[in-house]
Amino acid sequence: MPNAWSNWSGLVQAAPKLIATPADAGELADLVRIAPGPLRVAGAGHSFTPLVKSDGTIVSMEKIEGLVSHDAATSRARLRAGTRLGPLMHLMQGIGQGLPNMGDIDKQAIGGALGTATHGSGPKLGAYHTQLETLQFVDGTGKLREYSRAGDQDMIHATGVALGAFGILTEVTMNNMPTYRLRRRKWVLPIAEMLKDFETMMAAHRSAEFYYIPFSGYAQFIASDLSDAATTARPTEEDEAGLATLRKLRTALAWLPSLRRRLILGAIAKLPAEDYVQDWLNVYASDRQTKFNEMEYHLPFEEGPKALAEIIELTEKRFPEVYFPMEVRSVAPDEFWLSPFHKRLTCSIAIHHDAANDAEPFMRAAEPIFRKYGGRPHWGKMHSLKAADFKKLYPRWDDAMAVRRDIDPENRFVSPYMASLFGIDT
Repeated sequence: MPNAWSNWSGLVQAAPKLIATPADAGELADLVRIAPGPLRVAGAGHSFTPLVKSDGTIVSMEKIEGLVSHDAATSRARLRAGTRLGPLMHLMQGIGQGLPNMGDIDKQAIGGALGTATHGSGPKLGAYHTQLETLQFVDGTGKLREYSRAGDQDMIHATGVALGAFGILTEVTMNNMPTYRLRRRKWVLPIAEMLKDFETMMAAHRSAEFYYIPFSGYAQFIASDLSDAATTARPTEEDEAGLATLRKLRTALAWLPSLRRRLILGAIAKLPAEDYVQDWLNVYASDRQTKFNEMEYHLPFEEGPKALAEIIELTEKRFPEVYFPMEVRSVAPDEFWLSPFHKRLTCSIAIHHDAANDAEPFMRAAEPIFRKYGGRPHWGKMHSLKAADFKKLYPRWDDAMAVRRDIDPENRFVSPYMASLFGIDT
């Protein structure tokens, strides 16, 4: 009987012939040579696209995890690719290092986070893949390859964001920083004010992001800056309770927007401003229990406010069932060939929909707005783009595809979904 696999939200389902959990790079290499294809790699299942889906073999990297070595002088650490971000934070703190930036979910495996260009927020802070110093992977023939930034910069840039299709990552060396503390502040302001002062506010802090609460007219702004102050208690997290309130108001008052808005504003008015100092690993991540599906597009930074204003208008006119806040972040430009942040300062806008409901109508309606403003989709989040679209969006697309063919000449890692992304006839 086929095995069953699904992603975190339940949106993507698969019934592969084999789910394999190799213990090391040698076992992984054997699998690549003999396991039923196509082979796709599962980290934590936090992608909302069918990147992992396969009717051949799904490879779990859960046993290939942990710290390999570290260098205090350079703040570098070599890690196995299956290491989850939550345990990784504690490993890093234990050796006196810190990840320079993080997103707000710590469940992903580092290999998956690298492969999909997962990111945090900050106009001078790059996504996880910009920390790469070396990477090691098993190619489509079962050969172990290793590249370094010092000697193979083009290959690092070609394969650092690889969607599990340029080989299966086994180990990476990350450039980190000495462990540090952050002062984290959170407050509420009108969305019109936020959009008006968008560039100034996002640039005023080491890391800044905000959430727009649909049907409220208000945003919650979050700023994080380096601090030498003593630690203070992190306030109790209220995100799940807040989502429950927004869901109840949506359900009861979807077609009474004025009353819904007044009640949401009443709830927002009760939110206390936050201001605390903590070690970096106690700041970034939040506990996400309510399952959702998500679309995120990465736009030229200056286009962010206009695109968000249109997304808000679309949502509040046509989709009263939406209650999840919209997340807005910034990401520094980089040189990686398949990075959505390739050579441009980016504004990232993420929209969410309760996993218990059909997200497709909302996402289909929003996507043309993102595309109109030059958006590149997050590789791990819902989108409808194909190879012809990506060829227009990525200047080094053809170069990247040539590298992929060299790494996987027999298309061992190419599922039907991956073929549609890369324009491969299978």
